[in-house]
Amino acid sequence: MVYLQLAYLHLGTIFPAFLIGTYLLLNRKGTPIHKLLGKIYMLLMLFTAVVTLFMSAEVGPSIMGHFGFIHLFSFLVLYSVPAAYFAVLKGNINKHRRNMIGLYVGGLLIAGAFTFAPGRLLHGWLFS
Repeated sequence: MVYLQLAYLHLGTIFPAFLIGTYLLLNRKGTPIHKLLGKIYMLLMLFTAVVTLFMSAEVGPSIMGHFGFIHLFSFLVLYSVPAAYFAVLKGNINKHRRNMIGLYVGGLLIAGAFTFAPGRLLHGWLFS
């Protein structure tokens, strides 16, 4: 039951993060709306990464009966968001850009693709 609640919470934060992240990736950078949506995106990604740490790995090998390979993406997010934030504060736009693209590709696209693998909850919801 708790796993399902965490899954709903995760989906409730990752879906708007995907929409905002896509918008940010495709539109002009440095505008006031970019900065505002960027902060919202970062908070959503951080929150969802923390939520996923409480979700046990249901597919593949696990460490301590809880953490699996999928959790590496959570740690990617927990590293990339602060790194990108502090980079932009220091004016290092290239580092900010690299971290944000890595966050989007790794934390959303690749991790998202894994959620559709057989045995995963989302796969069961959509294809069963």
